[in-house]
Amino acid sequence: MRRYIRALLLCAVFAVFSGLFVYSRLFDSDGSVGVKRLDMSGAKTGPQNAHRSNRYIMRQRGQMDTAGPNHQSNPEHAMHLAVVACGERLEETLTMIKSAVLFSLKHLYLHIFAEDQLHASFMEALESWPGFIHSRFNYTVYSISFPSENAAEWKKLFKPCASQRLFLPLILKDVDSIVYVDSDILFLQPVDRLWGFLSRFNSSQLAAMAPEHEEPRIAWYSRFARHPYYGRTGINSGVMLMNMTRMRNMFFKNDMTSVGLRWEELLMPLLQKYKLNITWGDQDLLNIIFHYNPESLLEFPCQWNYRPDHCIYGSNCASAEEDGIYILHGNRGVYHDYKQPAFRAVYDSIKKYTFGTDPVTSLLDPLEEELLKTTQTYCGKSYTLFTKTLAHSLSNASRNAPHER
Repeated sequence: MRRYIRALLLCAVFAVFSGLFVYSRLFDSDGSVGVKRLDMSGAKTGPQNAHRSNRYIMRQRGQMDTAGPNHQSNPEHAMHLAVVACGERLEETLTMIKSAVLFSLKHLYLHIFAEDQLHASFMEALESWPGFIHSRFNYTVYSISFPSENAAEWKKLFKPCASQRLFLPLILKDVDSIVYVDSDILFLQPVDRLWGFLSRFNSSQLAAMAPEHEEPRIAWYSRFARHPYYGRTGINSGVMLMNMTRMRNMFFKNDMTSVGLRWEELLMPLLQKYKLNITWGDQDLLNIIFHYNPESLLEFPCQWNYRPDHCIYGSNCASAEEDGIYILHGNRGVYHDYKQPAFRAVYDSIKKYTFGTDPVTSLLDPLEEELLKTTQTYCGKSYTLFTKTLAHSLSNASRNAPHER
């Protein structure tokens, strides 16, 4: 009889532990039911061992003696800037970095995500810049990395590697906040001013972007989108400021579950649900996310993400009309063709500028001459907007540049 009782007790204990195991598989540590977290264990985010360390170069220059008087030298308090480069984007990305470094006041930390065959070219180019420019930034070059499952699907979404930005909070786990920009961005103002939007976040906001358009009647999302989008006209993700600590900790409302999902739990289900309905890839996914979480987004004016759409149908960016363009976004490939020569003129001027020369006489004056040749186009008619704030930025850069002996 005692043996039967012991056997019964053992069976009961086994049943309890089996139930607990099943329960733990159904409910993760955050209480989410049936949600699979993205596995970034295969992500190549830094030197994993000595044999691979040559693929990840981290600048750690401590000496800041040649920096201008307004440059803060402590990398621990640097502004973090991320960009993704795949395919033929090397020169374009370097020109973006050049504009960021040229005007910024505080120290920059660059996070460059690039295909492996571009790493050596990035490092060679950045190391060739003069010492007084080196002192303004540190950088790390990373391999492109996606979740181990569905990596191929993420990589081909919209454009090669474009969706990498979605995974920055999961890869750069030690970075609190960051500015992400597309490679076709040009800063015409110091990055510091964009970074300053972080101090304007209220307790619920964790990202900032500009609207996709100002006028709903001609905006793409309000006319053609087959999925939810943010606000009246959607948002453009070419310039995105993120508090990644908040993004990692947030439970996002969504239309797939009755409970909030963490960032790493949200992305793949969202892609699976909407992949047949999205046109602009990761930007569409961000629009869906912030459609359901509008309180989490700060919207900044269009002058911080000025695109051909703001002038090819006539000028329709009020903030740029008033104060000038702060960030130029050359989407539609306008830096590399002659459809919008005003945009190309700005890109070529910054690309050709030589560090150490007078930025006013070597960059601004030639640019203004080129812009005067573009007035037959709609965007060229607004050519003064392209140099309105750039002139002030270049004047500051000229004062901070080292004087040749």
